[in-house]
Amino acid sequence: MSKPELNQQTIVAFLGDIFERRGGEEYLGEPVTMAEHMLQGAHFAEKAGEPEVIVVSALLHDIGHFTSEFGTFSMADTEDRFHEDAGADVLQDYFPTLVTDCVRYHVAAKRYLCAVKPAYFKRLSEASVHSLNLQGGAMSEAEVAEFEQNPNLKEIVKVRYYDDAGKRDDLETQPFSHYAPMVQRVVDAHFAGQV
Repeated sequence: MSKPELNQQTIVAFLGDIFERRGGEEYLGEPVTMAEHMLQGAHFAEKAGEPEVIVVSALLHDIGHFTSEFGTFSMADTEDRFHEDAGADVLQDYFPTLVTDCVRYHVAAKRYLCAVKPAYFKRLSEASVHSLNLQGGAMSEAEVAEFEQNPNLKEIVKVRYYDDAGKRDDLETQPFSHYAPMVQRVVDAHFAGQV
């Protein structure tokens, strides 16, 4: 299914197909596959009782690893691949701004947290530190001030923490199909102007 065919009724199946076809790919430098990583983020958000829009944001935050024209992340990378923009670009016509902001700015949230909470850096995996360096490192004071103007800052940071948590090799999660009705509800609410 190609992007031009996407609409309110087909976007969830399109995303499910990506999870099915590409989800088994290695999440380089981490002990989980790409699908396991994203499903774990959604799992932790759901278990915490988060609103569906946050669970869906956690589920889809790394979808751009599959949709980026620059391919997926590698520990040998010397340049950023901007997966966060690729993911948000695919989702923006079908999801509320809160979801696309959480996707587009989850990398910026890592840079932000490294700047405002220095202890946060110690939580990062080796792969996350490598990508942080490619992504510009901790934010400057000016970047922090600008980032803090985003009205969805709290939710973006929350999804970042779920992103960080989704790297366990000992966790069974629900498949994408468990979340598909939730994803559709968020899409439908967006089209109805409810979120």
